[in-house]
Amino acid sequence: MSNLSLAEELVLLAYDDSGKSQLSGTNLDLGLGGALLLELALAGRVDVVDKRVVVADPAPLGNPLVDGALERIRAEGRSRKPKDWVSKLSKRTRDPVLRQLVAAGILESEEDKVLLVFSRTRYPAAHGVEPPVETEARQRLRAAITGTADPDARTAALCALVGAVGLDRKVFPDLPRKQVKERLKRIGEGAWAAVAVKKAIEEVQAAIMVAVIASTSAATTAGSS
Repeated sequence: MSNLSLAEELVLLAYDDSGKSQLSGTNLDLGLGGALLLELALAGRVDVVDKRVVVADPAPLGNPLVDGALERIRAEGRSRKPKDWVSKLSKRTRDPVLRQLVAAGILESEEDKVLLVFSRTRYPAAHGVEPPVETEARQRLRAAITGTADPDARTAALCALVGAVGLDRKVFPDLPRKQVKERLKRIGEGAWAAVAVKKAIEEVQAAIMVAVIASTSAATTAGSS
C-alpha cells in the first residue's frame, strides 16, 4: 500500500491522465475535506463523540495538510459536527494537495489558455501514464468491489469517499451500477474497523453526500431561474 494520504489518492482518482478533473469542483473539494477528517480518524487523532469531532491525540503525522487540519480542530474554541469540519476543511485544500503530488513527481503542472484568453493550470500524470500509486489505489478499490471479504479500514474509507462524491462511475465504468452500489453499501456495513473509526467514516460520508446534493440542487435552481 502506498504512503499517500486519502486526499492525495482521491485527487489522483478524480483527475484523468491529461490533467483534467472528472468531478465538479464542489464535489472534489467536499471529498477532500472529508478525506482529511478520515485520515485523522484512521490514525487515531480524532474521534466522534456525541456527534462532535474531538481530538484524541494531538501528535502530528508528518503530512503538512493532515497536520494542519489536526491543528485547526485542536485550536477550535468549540466542538463541531463532522459536517461542519468537512465544509471548513474543504476550502483551499485542492491546490495544496496538487502541489504535493507535483513535488513528489507523481503529477506535472502545465499552464495553458482556454479560448486563447483565460489562464488555466493542468495537472497531467508524469510521463503521460497512470502513476503506479494511482494504479495501486484502483486495484484496491476494484478488489473491494468485486470481492466478498471486508477490505481494510483505509480502503473502506476510500470507497466511502468515492461513493459520496459520485466518482464511482468513473472508477468502475465497466462494472454494473447496481453491483457497485450494493457492494459499497455492504462495505459500509461490514466489520472492517474499530467502532470509532467506522462511526467517523459513516458521519463523514453522510455529511459529504448531503452537501453534494445541496450544491447540485442549488446549481440546478440557479440554472433554471
